[in-house]
Amino acid sequence: MQYLNAFWVGGVICAIAQVLIDKTKMTPARILVSFVVAGVILGSLGLYEPIADYAGAGATVPIIGFGNTLAKGVMKGIAEKGFIGIFTGGASAAAGGIAASIFFGFVMAIIFKPKQK
Repeated sequence: MQYLNAFWVGGVICAIAQVLIDKTKMTPARILVSFVVAGVILGSLGLYEPIADYAGAGATVPIIGFGNTLAKGVMKGIAEKGFIGIFTGGASAAAGGIAASIFFGFVMAIIFKPKQK
């Protein structure tokens, strides 16, 4: 059942993005930023955590989950370091995902030999 919940919640998030692409004049970059901001807002209000608990990776893997991770990191940073945690908390919370994306991007660049357009 956990896989089904992850599938349908992740699918709904992606379907919302697809509707925004098809029915509005928003660029994909603006949609991505909107999803990150929505994740930060929902995470800071405590509304995204129940969704992430219910759907697992279906809610944490999409870009809106990145915004939630940033919000949780900032709140933890503020609790631990005070004002400076505003600037360091989000980066430290998302550091693993950022490092993994850089590493795997580098590995794929080595394997597939990208070319300039």
